[in-house]
Amino acid sequence: MARLHKSSWFERLKRIARYRLHIPMKRSRHDPEHVARGVMVGVVCAMTPFFGAQMLLVLAVWIAARKLFTWDFSLVNGLAWTWSTNVFTVIPAYYLFWLTGQIILGRFDDLTGYDSFKSIFDAWNESGASYRDAVSYGVNEFFWKWAVPLSIGCVPWAILSGWLSYRLSLQFVTQYRRSRELRMSLQRNGATSDI
Repeated sequence: MARLHKSSWFERLKRIARYRLHIPMKRSRHDPEHVARGVMVGVVCAMTPFFGAQMLLVLAVWIAARKLFTWDFSLVNGLAWTWSTNVFTVIPAYYLFWLTGQIILGRFDDLTGYDSFKSIFDAWNESGASYRDAVSYGVNEFFWKWAVPLSIGCVPWAILSGWLSYRLSLQFVTQYRRSRELRMSLQRNGATSDI
């Protein structure tokens, strides 16, 4: 009877990353720059606060880049790399974006995050205002205390992540193709010398 192999969540995550992220880069028939641009666009879109719409954002960028700028990238790799922010990483990423936005805006008095978030709800309860006024106040507070810092704070991370992902993926694909060509060359030479 065959023994079932139980793998840890980390091993499963590595396997998913390999199949969803690394293999599409290896199997692409396009030049390494094309693949690296796709990875870059995917990672940049992943570093935006539009969780759930990041794949649509990559598609919109791909269409606009091809139609307006005659600039192309690997759509498959772009879509795949939006998964770098996922249900497990989105909360820490959003907090990092928010914290960075607070620092950029010079709001050093509240860098914890939770107190600002809690203050929105406390103000609703204490105001005694109508539902409409409370919602209006809440949306305004949410916009200025959360949405603006989140949107501003994601920009440096998107730029840094995009640049880094382009450089690393270009290096990865280039080295992979060189080593594959070397292996194929050695196999061809080994096969002909045996004849």
